[in-house]
Amino acid sequence: MKAIKKLHTKPAPRKHRVSIMLNDSEMRALERYCDQYTVKNRSRLIRETLMHNILKRFDKDSPTLFD
Repeated sequence: MKAIKKLHTKPAPRKHRVSIMLNDSEMRALERYCDQYTVKNRSRLIRETLMHNILKRFDKDSPTLFD
């Protein structure tokens, strides 16, 4: 039986910088979350959480065949 090779694709390079400002309580909450769940990459956490919520809303708001 032939072995199946996986194609490894490189993630698209990130060229666009976005910065955000947090107030003191938001920063404490983020730090507490990262400490509690041993998050090592806060940037990745924020990016993935943001994109998850955006895509979820797009999916929810998209028209369906029977609406």
